[in-house]
Amino acid sequence: MKFIDITGHGGTDVLRLGQRPEPAPGAGELLIRVAASGVNRPDVLQRLGNYPVPPGASDILGLEVAGVIEQGDPAELAAAGFKLGDRVCALVAGGGYAEYCVAPIAQTLPVPEGLTDVEAASLPETFFTVWSNLMERARLQPGESVLIQGGSSGIGVTAIQLAKSMGATVFVTAGSDEKCAACLELGADKAINYKALDFQEELMRLTDGQGVDVILDMVAGSYVAKEVQCLKEDGRLVIISILGGTKSEFNAGLVLRKRLTITGSTLRPRSVAFKAEIAQACLKTVWPALAAKRIKPVIFRTFAAEQVAQAHALIESSQHVGKIVLTWS
Repeated sequence: MKFIDITGHGGTDVLRLGQRPEPAPGAGELLIRVAASGVNRPDVLQRLGNYPVPPGASDILGLEVAGVIEQGDPAELAAAGFKLGDRVCALVAGGGYAEYCVAPIAQTLPVPEGLTDVEAASLPETFFTVWSNLMERARLQPGESVLIQGGSSGIGVTAIQLAKSMGATVFVTAGSDEKCAACLELGADKAINYKALDFQEELMRLTDGQGVDVILDMVAGSYVAKEVQCLKEDGRLVIISILGGTKSEFNAGLVLRKRLTITGSTLRPRSVAFKAEIAQACLKTVWPALAAKRIKPVIFRTFAAEQVAQAHALIESSQHVGKIVLTWS
């Protein structure tokens, strides 16, 4: 099969189209003939050498795919409601940048009705991540308010739509007026251009000094101090990435007085059983909304697999709104 090889850690020039044997599915797994592969920020971090591959996972980049079931134990497939040839998408711990990818059956879902392979490939990593962190860890409730940092990212456009679908008031930050406008079109109530305004000051102005119940943060670093200031009593801060650095200094007295929760998680190393629970929650709650077009995938651009270097350059530029996807012919 063709796959995207990393010839060494570094810039986009280390990415090459290569050949290796097709992987074989084991117990509880299936083989997908991949039509499209989602491109995500963790892929860039792995290319740079900053995101180690979990034990037992494929060394090939790629955390989400869509295509058709090529191989799998018929009984195991039937038990999960699948059969050979079904169109599916899957969350994987690696191996997605390839013509064939092994996925746990429990982390595989049918392509929502009416969606293309490209759209389906954009779903698993972001929807699983947002559901796990915003709905489960942060326990976002109808009528509450949430600040989503990086609202125009793949995670951001997903979080906006999921939060709005459950009746939350949504504030976002984004790096340009154009990106802010895109977030508002997706349903955000207010958008803050963090390059033009101090997000803390503007959020407190927009909320009449009250702040928000939940913050979904992909930055960490110096942002945490401001986010602690922006949370209401019993507020919850969930950190899902550390683009701004691993170290933060904040007012711990506010954490005590306001009874704040500061938490975080990363999805890739979690168990299949844990991800299977998220898959079922998404299948029950999110997939019908996708099929009914109440929630939609946001695709910024697609690239042929051999153009992977351009795809990585684009995601690193942060000029995109939504997801970037590779296609395999």
